[in-house]
Formats: sequence, C-alpha cells, structure tokens
Amino acid sequence: MTSSRLPTLAVTLGDPAGIGPEITARTLADPRTAALGRGIAVGDAAVLRRAVRVCGLDVGVNAVGSVGEARFAPGTIDVLDLGVAGDDLEWGQVSAVAGRSAVAAIEAATSAAMAGEIDGVVTAPINKEAVWAAGAEHLGHTEMLGELTGAAHFDTMFVVRGLKIFFTTRHVSLRKALDQIDEERVAAGIRHAVTALWVFGHDEPRLGVAAINPHGGENGHFGDEEITALRPAVEKTASEGLDVVGPIPADSVFHQGLQGRYDGVLSHFHDQGHIPAKTVDFDGTVSVTVGLPILRTSVDHGTAFDIAGTGEASPATMAAAFRAGAEFSGSAGRIRATYGRGA
Repeated sequence: MTSSRLPTLAVTLGDPAGIGPEITARTLADPRTAALGRGIAVGDAAVLRRAVRVCGLDVGVNAVGSVGEARFAPGTIDVLDLGVAGDDLEWGQVSAVAGRSAVAAIEAATSAAMAGEIDGVVTAPINKEAVWAAGAEHLGHTEMLGELTGAAHFDTMFVVRGLKIFFTTRHVSLRKALDQIDEERVAAGIRHAVTALWVFGHDEPRLGVAAINPHGGENGHFGDEEITALRPAVEKTASEGLDVVGPIPADSVFHQGLQGRYDGVLSHFHDQGHIPAKTVDFDGTVSVTVGLPILRTSVDHGTAFDIAGTGEASPATMAAAFRAGAEFSGSAGRIRATYGRGA
C-alpha cells in the first residue's frame, strides 16, 4: 500500500448456493482481515445472513445501498445489497436465480472499482451452469470482467509464496494447447508476463520460461517444441531487453522460482502451472487477473456444492485472496497506467 490508509476491497459472494457466502462471511468477520483492509461484501443481504447463521458467527449484517454507506464497524459485515436472491435457495443446486445473483455482484463490484469507490475486487467462486441459466454467455469470471472493463487482453497470474506463475494457454485440452504453441504466442506470453511482474511490484522483473518436454526435450529427442518455439521466443524477447531465461525443465523451474531465482515462471498449459502451485500451498494459491484496469484477486477453487450449507468450508483461500488484494492495492497506479483504456 502506498499510504497508511487501509484499502477498501469489495468481496463478491459468488454463487449463493455454493460456499462463496460462507467463506466470505468467515473472512470478513475475522479481525485479522480488518487489520489488512476494509472489506465490503457484494451480493444479497439475505444470502449473507444465511451464511452467517450456517457458520455460527456472532456478527451483524449491515445492508447498504452504496459503498459510501458502509460503516466498517467491528462485529458487523457491511454488504452492498443487490436484492436478487433470498435465503430460500437450495444449497448445492444450479439455478438461474443464483446465476443472476452472482452476475449482479460481479457487475456491481466492477462498477465500483471502475468508479474509484474501492481499491480492488476479491471474488468468490461462481457456477458456470448457473450463470448460463441466467442468460449470460460468458465462459467465466475473467471473460466477464474483461468485457465489463473493456480490457483488450487479460491473463491469469497465480501467486504462491511470492512466486508468480503465468500461462501461455489455459482452458483448452492438452492436445490443443500443444498445437497452439509457437514462437509468436510464446513471445507474446513472455512480454505480458514481464509487464505484469513490473505492474505488481518487481522493478527489474526476471522471468523463467518452463520447457514442455521431459528434460527440456533433450535436443529434440523427446520433442522439439523447445527448439522450434520456446528457445527462439526467449532469444527474441531477450534481445528486446527483457530479463528472461529458458526453456528450463519444468521439474526444476518452479522450485528455482520459489528459491528466488526468478520472480515469475511462464508455464504453457493449464496443469503445468496449477499442479506445482497447488502442491506447494493449495489454500494459499491466489489467482490475479492481469490486464484489467482494476485490481482483481480470486480464490482458485469452485463452488463446492457438495459441502455448501454445512459451515465446513475453509475460508483459507478467501483469506489469502483478500490478503493479496490488500497487498497489491499499492500497485493501483501502475495497473491504471498500464492497463487503463487507451494506455
């Protein structure tokens, strides 16, 4: 943070039939959260009150119509009440009402961030089927945020124990991901990753690029992507002045990053980056959307319909996402300057 003022973060409740309201309630009721930032829930007051009851929390719920009305008082959770869903939704079930509630919360939180009323958005998980049942056509949170903010390009950045992990491809099959790997795409991924590292606090960012094949391909004996795409992309971007090295065998590069050799690692397909991050610290891995003109952090798990309503869901991932939001709020100026419209 750039000043002594605590950042204000909007925390969406996510799908009201999932665990989002519960982990949000537990996080915002925790005095340790209040020491990091001023959190305001965004969603439906009735849904939040139900979550408070399920979790057995001794806190009040203060429904407000705007961020400016929030009190941020001890023992109370402020909620920007959207009035979409009530407390009668069946736990763990897909419904259009739940989808509309989740979408409305994302829209309201994003609008507040774009207007400068809050310093960042922390999101709870949504259910894609519910969102689609509500009439939305977005593939997920990130795509929705991209459209709402007018972002031209956005990526996912994982943060785990200080290391930042990026992805050349994401939600496609492994076979399709390999088909998409070429010099141009990898070079673009390197540039985006290095920019994001600078935006999020590394003045002289250093990036390691993971290899794809075992042992880095063994000079083409175990695959040639390192020769045809990865190494040329690294050499090209290095010649542009970027501090980038690789390709480095994937069984080593993440460990090296965690040891401090690199500020970030560029992985090339979904699980290549997810597995090391979540193995090291599942609850502490936070997803940050880079490329948006606003700060957005998120839990990196689903709605857990199977345990929703039991009060058993751990808030550790939401607490980590809130903590990251508070930490990265100091990057707000770089975020706006780099990713703002027309920037």
